[in-house]
Amino acid sequence: QVHVVESGGGLVQPGGSLRLSCAASGSIFGFGAMGWHRQAPGKERELVARISSVTGNTNYADSVKGRFTISRDNAENTVYLQMNSLKPEDTAVYYCHAIEKRSVNTYWGQGTQVTVSS
Repeated sequence: QVHVVESGGGLVQPGGSLRLSCAASGSIFGFGAMGWHRQAPGKERELVARISSVTGNTNYADSVKGRFTISRDNAENTVYLQMNSLKPEDTAVYYCHAIEKRSVNTYWGQGTQVTVSS
């Protein structure tokens, strides 16, 4: 069974930082890409960042470029989202996803809450 587990959310002041972690496991094929979406109250779920587990290529939402950085470890099954200069509009539930090789199935974590408030 494939499992995707996020951690690292919490409450932070505007201008502060948080680091999210996501680990994917349980696939016989491995994962070709992993990343993060977020969903704020009353908003559609949106892509925040993604990274290829093979090439390291990244994609970012325009709203987080220059503030957020996605990275991977050398095992290529864990990703991190370093979030700096956080703004109240970054408040959302952040969901990790992992795209399985071969099947191209997408698996989702249950989400971690990030709240940016003074």
